Amino acid sequence: MKTSKKYKVIMYVILGAVAVYFLFPLLWMILTAFKTEAEAQGYPPKFLPDKWLISNFVTAWQSQEFTRFLMNSVLVTVMTTIGQILSCSLVAYGFARYNFRFKNILFMILLATMMIPWDVTMIPMYMEFKAFGWINSLKTLIVPSFFGSAYYIFLLRQFLMGIPKDFEEAARIDGANAFEIYSRIFMPMMKPQLILIGILNILTVWNDYLGPLIFLQDRSKYTLALGLASFKGVHETQIIPLMCITIIMIIPPVLVFIAAQKYIVEGKSGAIK
Repeated sequence: MKTSKKYKVIMYVILGAVAVYFLFPLLWMILTAFKTEAEAQGYPPKFLPDKWLISNFVTAWQSQEFTRFLMNSVLVTVMTTIGQILSCSLVAYGFARYNFRFKNILFMILLATMMIPWDVTMIPMYMEFKAFGWINSLKTLIVPSFFGSAYYIFLLRQFLMGIPKDFEEAARIDGANAFEIYSRIFMPMMKPQLILIGILNILTVWNDYLGPLIFLQDRSKYTLALGLASFKGVHETQIIPLMCITIIMIIPPVLVFIAAQKYIVEGKSGAIK
């Protein structure tokens, strides 16, 4: 039965209303960033600013060491993404393409770690990093990524298990060793899944607040998420700078998501298949 035109119009109106409902806070944040402090805190609130103050962004950026915070965030995000891609692909390749003793038991233990909240491991990790002398160092945020993530390993393993063994056998006949098969055959095949992992990791690490808050003490080591909290005081919050830096902070993840959104669906569907 064909869908009536009236039904389509009603559905579009409902979906449009829902979209406006979810996008309104973002729109309000953008408009607030161009207002004066008096307009932002005034009552009744004004939707549009009387004068669009682009200088608010410059003032907010220069009020703290946000250039250094940005560089720290970029460094941590890039290094953790590289670490996750390398470690997770290598571990997933081992679980998917090799048979060894206690393979299934070890994989079940790996999956069981997904059920452990980060809050539980937070104190042991802090004590371990303190023993290494890594507290107040970006190594506390970067090094753990080179040990992989259970979810990403599971995602890649599911994809690799669906690839026929003919590829490996043909490569071995041509004289390729195990690492060459992994790097030159399976890594290109995993491109959509690896891009998906990279996107998910970027979104997670870029917005991470609790990790830097616990392990970093020196302001020169702060990330953007931690530097953003400096506008929140005990008795008052600087609304305009907070809105400006928040807008700047969400731009990179949005651009990454837009540029690679097709790989999210392709990566997940490939892993499930």
